[in-house]
Amino acid sequence: MLVYLHGFNSSPASHKAQVMRAQMEGRGLGSLYACPALPDTPREAIGAIESAIAGCAPSTLTFIGSSLGGFYATHLTEKLGCRAVLINPAITPHRGLAAYLGTQKNLHTGESYELTRAHLEGWRALAVERIDPEKYLLLLETGDEVLDWREAARKYAGARTVIRDGGDHSLQGFAEHIGRILAFAGINQ
Repeated sequence: MLVYLHGFNSSPASHKAQVMRAQMEGRGLGSLYACPALPDTPREAIGAIESAIAGCAPSTLTFIGSSLGGFYATHLTEKLGCRAVLINPAITPHRGLAAYLGTQKNLHTGESYELTRAHLEGWRALAVERIDPEKYLLLLETGDEVLDWREAARKYAGARTVIRDGGDHSLQGFAEHIGRILAFAGINQ
């Protein structure tokens, strides 16, 4: 099972989520793909993910986490013992998103909400200090204008890592990684 976790103020309608869905459906594997809509609060987001994976054995589960979704994927990967592909992942959203306190708007749904200190504390509580690098495939682009790719490279040192010069936070070269993602997840292409 592949479970795509979108980033901050995003949704299952994001470009990468749609590309991954189309790739899985095109291979006749649509039933092995999920992309839950993640609520803005950390606790509710984790609950939505846990509901989406209910009944999945960790050995069959691979998260694909983009940005804040990568942060959630890390938390759950270490908790459950599954695998994760991380795309320009957020490392410390409890610090990085502090600058965005106040009214926020989801880029796809248009829904507004208040980003509060409670969100920051929720992310702090989910932070994982140590990871097992064998469980991760890390995809980074050095042109990420939102997050410093070097922080992720340090945090996930020892993981399978692909660093592409240039690009941006959206991971422009995402489609080029589909085969690598499926192989890492153990999904026959």
